[in-house]
Amino acid sequence: MHIHQLSVTYLPEQDRILMRINTTDGEEMRIWLTRRLMVGLWPLLSRMLTDHLLKLDSAGAAIDTADEELKKMLADFRKEEFLRQADFDTPYKEAQETRLPLGEEPLLVTDVDATPLPAGPLRLAFNERPASGSAPRSFQMEMEPKLMQGLMHLLEQALTQSGWRDPFMAAPVHEEAAADEDASGSRRPRYLN
Repeated sequence: MHIHQLSVTYLPEQDRILMRINTTDGEEMRIWLTRRLMVGLWPLLSRMLTDHLLKLDSAGAAIDTADEELKKMLADFRKEEFLRQADFDTPYKEAQETRLPLGEEPLLVTDVDATPLPAGPLRLAFNERPASGSAPRSFQMEMEPKLMQGLMHLLEQALTQSGWRDPFMAAPVHEEAAADEDASGSRRPRYLN
């Protein structure tokens, strides 16, 4: 499978991220990424991509002995270099005759197997293992580090839109809270419905 384009969009009405992969053969894979999945997947992919970029660097032997701050700086430099070369301006091409090998309904990803390959690409296997009696679905793709960094950039934009990366905040205290106290100073019960 040769990837032609990637699209990553947060859909608030679904509270999911829809990732679409368009191939040069006119196929489109559609997958749902949930918050629960991304909580574990995002740090894993970030760490794997950083480690993989450092191993592919021509100064690999010197990098192995470098401190963590230098490794992070080198990896960030490589990531920025990839992003400068990436094309984020060309809109995702909606084809009239797109074949959907996974079916009309996007794959609801329950787990991802990520493997760095020695030759350079990263292999990602997206799996849907439904709890019901439905047959499991999956597909895998190999991505060069440059394309993988582009995917990470698109995922980061979707995560920012979703607000999933923001910590859970405590509810703000309103002035009405003081009005909820009765004359004895104890709080009256409050109901939502």
